[in-house]
Amino acid sequence: MSDDRLMSLRQTADYLGVSPGALYQMRHTGDGPPGFKVGARVRYRRAEVDAWLDARRDAPRPVA
Repeated sequence: MSDDRLMSLRQTADYLGVSPGALYQMRHTGDGPPGFKVGARVRYRRAEVDAWLDARRDAPRPVA
């Protein structure tokens, strides 16, 4: 799968393991991955979704 591949809202929600409604809400509040409109539909780039996930990765905890 190419990183430039466009995914629909449903495909992106499935990829993230959330409902389409949850992803829509995340987009509405600005908390979700960056998406853009193509006609009347929202599309997401796989590479941008992956980058968004990486930015939210838990920081490693120091060893005591």
